[in-house]
Amino acid sequence: MSTVSNRRSIKAKFFRGLADESRLSILETLAVSEKTVSEIVQLTNLTQPNVSNHLSCLKRCGLVTSRQDGRSVAYSLNVTKVLNVLLIADEILDTCATQVDRCDTLDLRN
Repeated sequence: MSTVSNRRSIKAKFFRGLADESRLSILETLAVSEKTVSEIVQLTNLTQPNVSNHLSCLKRCGLVTSRQDGRSVAYSLNVTKVLNVLLIADEILDTCATQVDRCDTLDLRN
């Protein structure tokens, strides 16, 4: 595999990671400020096991970091440029959200 196609493959994997609605919700929550698992659960309405599982994935991928905070663990974005990706996605959707929503090719629900 060439360097360019390997990089493209990794980039596609990165975007697949962002394609999960739960992980995206967690990242958007952490974009505001550092949070504990229980705070993320409360803000996202996801279950604690779901949040913990996704945080583990995001941490393994290097997108979030954790630090011990007493008896709990606090999580934050490791790569602040992820916030830029999320903000740019919002800007793009300002112009084409309806078309993206109608696009059945990209529908992850089916």
